[in-house]
Amino acid sequence: MRAALYARVSTEDQATDGFSLEAQMKKMEAYCQVEGYEVVGRYIDDGYSGRKTNRPEYQRMMKEIDNWDVIVVLKMDRIHRNSVNFTLMMDQLRKKNKDFASVYDNLDTVNAMGRFVMDIMQRIAQLESEQIGERVKLAMTFKANNGKGSLGSAHPYGYTYQNGNLIVVEDEAHIVRAIFNMYIDGKSLQEICNHLNDAGIESKKGVGWSRQTISNIIHNPIYVGDRVWDGIKLKTTTEAIVSLEKFKTINPEYVSS
Repeated sequence: MRAALYARVSTEDQATDGFSLEAQMKKMEAYCQVEGYEVVGRYIDDGYSGRKTNRPEYQRMMKEIDNWDVIVVLKMDRIHRNSVNFTLMMDQLRKKNKDFASVYDNLDTVNAMGRFVMDIMQRIAQLESEQIGERVKLAMTFKANNGKGSLGSAHPYGYTYQNGNLIVVEDEAHIVRAIFNMYIDGKSLQEICNHLNDAGIESKKGVGWSRQTISNIIHNPIYVGDRVWDGIKLKTTTEAIVSLEKFKTINPEYVSS
């Protein structure tokens, strides 16, 4: 078995845990010697948090996945402090028939018991992730239905947020109506983009218009006053910018609330 040794410390770790990079490496090398693993790579992230994956040596190790057979760490929290990221990594290892070993956790997926424990841990992590998602969805739906703010930081072209409500910005609403009219008159998405860009009209982000942006506008029910989030029509009142008749000319299947 070719082993990739991964060590990590953050500033906080160095102050509290006492697992220096040198100490981690020595213990992992001793573990590999006992298990008969050949050390073919050493990857060290010094001063990086384990909650994110944008660590240079971690990324390099995963890119070189074909060069080794098993990742060895001192403790599981050395490689990830986020259960979702850990699960994603294990899925990637499984697809490549790679293994994972944690010295202090006495866990090694090379053997059957290690694989069983890892499967249970991943199921728990998946359950945790799904429960968080459900709680967020319920909270966001309640918040929106009760007019307590925006669904995310962005707001659609033609509107702005004031005290948690969507308010029409008339200068932008005029452009929205023009976009609907141009599309109904047979202009293509690209032709509408070119017209707006040539006229020097900025999009919501202050950049040029794209076909996707135009498509999002002409298919968004917000412009007839319906707010939809995650497939759910919300119990909020928003001023329409275009008529339902005009919207259904482009979206004939749409059923308004």
